[in-house]
Amino acid sequence: MERQLLDHRGEPVRKSELKQEDAAPRVSGIRQAWSGRSVAAGLTPEKLARILRAAADGDADSYLHLAEEMEEREPHYASVLGTRKRAVLGVEPSVSAAGDSAQDIKIAEEVRELVEAPIFEDLCADLLDGLGKGFSAVEIMWDRRPDRWRPRAYEHRHPTWFRFDRDTGRELLLIDEDAIMGRRLPAFKYAVHYPKLKTGLPIRGGLARLAAWSYLFKNYGVKDWMAFAETFGLPIRLGKYPASATQEDVDKLFQAVANIGTDAAAAVPESMMIEFIDAAKSQGGESLFERLADWTDRQVSKAVIGQTMTTDEGGRGGRAQASVHDEVRGDITKYDARQLAKTLNRDLIQPYVDINFGRQERYPHLDFPIEETEELKVWFSAVKDFVDRGGRVRQSQVRERLKLDTPDDDDELMVPASTRETPQPEETADAANRSGVAVNRSEAPADEIDDLADESAGEWREVIDPMTDPVIAAIEAADSYEDAIARLDELGGATDIAPLAKRLAELTFKARGDGDARD
Repeated sequence: MERQLLDHRGEPVRKSELKQEDAAPRVSGIRQAWSGRSVAAGLTPEKLARILRAAADGDADSYLHLAEEMEEREPHYASVLGTRKRAVLGVEPSVSAAGDSAQDIKIAEEVRELVEAPIFEDLCADLLDGLGKGFSAVEIMWDRRPDRWRPRAYEHRHPTWFRFDRDTGRELLLIDEDAIMGRRLPAFKYAVHYPKLKTGLPIRGGLARLAAWSYLFKNYGVKDWMAFAETFGLPIRLGKYPASATQEDVDKLFQAVANIGTDAAAAVPESMMIEFIDAAKSQGGESLFERLADWTDRQVSKAVIGQTMTTDEGGRGGRAQASVHDEVRGDITKYDARQLAKTLNRDLIQPYVDINFGRQERYPHLDFPIEETEELKVWFSAVKDFVDRGGRVRQSQVRERLKLDTPDDDDELMVPASTRETPQPEETADAANRSGVAVNRSEAPADEIDDLADESAGEWREVIDPMTDPVIAAIEAADSYEDAIARLDELGGATDIAPLAKRLAELTFKARGDGDARD
């Protein structure tokens, strides 16, 4: 009897439900694809405070609508959030086998096919939507082909179709006609990503919650900026009327002052006057709103990607500073990649293996390796030193880190430089002649000095014996150590060093001549 499969929550897997669409939208149902609701329109500090408070209390519908509208309305927030997502999406995923057995390798190969499918990238992009909102749910549409269960599609489900349970605030439930408060998600049917950007409830961890106040303040500032730009540079038109003027006279004067802005003409009684006040007296207003918008953008940049230099470099810093700040964003990208890999291993890779191969003691591991070139050099150097000292390392592990395939038997292989054959002198001369370089100007073989040493080594007795023979004879004739020392002192200049000096001079002359010929 086949053992009942369970997901990571302990929920039993019902294979009959895997091919059915669980959260399809309906025009007349509680889950609708179209929504004309806008939360961002007319947003005020009081309204934003209510929205965030309601989300923290479990009613996140308005907050989720606002998070989506922020991406549609605010270019800077959409840009930096997209940058953070694409930093992970641009990393090539890697699958490591659970072990070296044939079964482990076979399972890993099938998982690689799953990851290399074109729809997998869309799945990752949809899951990363959780960075802004705090969570993202994607329904897996399974299909049976013919002896394997494989995903045929991944359908992102709108976050407002879900809510968190009231007990813990951590389990995502699907809102349904029969379960307004939500029902548990079927096992193996959803990939749910909870980016752990802060400790606490998932709904309070989205970047949209952090950026909402900056979004509101910038929205206010930009509106005032546009109103200011409409009249900036125009003089203030001040109408003056006498104390005896009637209300009708005042209204006519106001209308005349207003019309000057468009008609450039007005008619007023002689007793009234219009004065023009120079707008330059209120200097600085044109930069106030820009500084406010720029400041809020920098706060959003720091909140979303952890730095400001690479996105808002402008005139405030050089590219060198931006490169330093890139390291901070790199740390965030690595963390996001690990979080995404954790979700995919739990909600896609393990279910795929369980449903096709049964429960395993160990599973293949999906990863998004982000590694700087210098880090890889240090790692490889450490592995080389470890192997040189007798350590044992699997080739497959090194190949995976270096992203190298295992060569086939008939592949042309690279060889170490130390094992390559040194070209013969005649080959060097031929190559030099073919390139038009004079043979006597080509590089000499690297072992010419060794050749001179080898040549002189055969003559060592001829040059050394005249020096050593008197010393040996004196020592052999001595009766004691003291007598030997005395005899050596008496030798003085009896030893003949002329043959050695002559040979050294000859070798030096030859080496100098060879060097001059090369130069």
